[in-house]
Amino acid sequence: MCVLCGQDFVAQVHWTDRHLEHRARAAAPGSDPVAFQGDRRRDRGHRVVLTNEVVRHYGLRVEDWGGSKYVLRDHKGRTELVQDLGSLWPAAAKLAGRTPDPLDPALCEALSAAHDG
Repeated sequence: MCVLCGQDFVAQVHWTDRHLEHRARAAAPGSDPVAFQGDRRRDRGHRVVLTNEVVRHYGLRVEDWGGSKYVLRDHKGRTELVQDLGSLWPAAAKLAGRTPDPLDPALCEALSAAHDG
């Protein structure tokens, strides 16, 4: 456990990260998983970009923290450290003061406008 943040270093890999490990093992059985860390980091970076498109609608932003956790922040400076994207949504609801709704018409319109223009 980290003495600074109180987070466990040993955690189960979330399914959003697990697919890369499976793909790497299938492509090169017996290979060193460290060789695929660059792919994993790029995938995490891409997920951060996509997640930010959604959480921005709720006044939040997310950052990757060392390739192992995510930092979620609101415009007031409040911060939540979350283990994975599954844990991010309850933290987003806490910081935003409402539950993020992926079918919210205003969110869908904002995402559509961002990709159209």
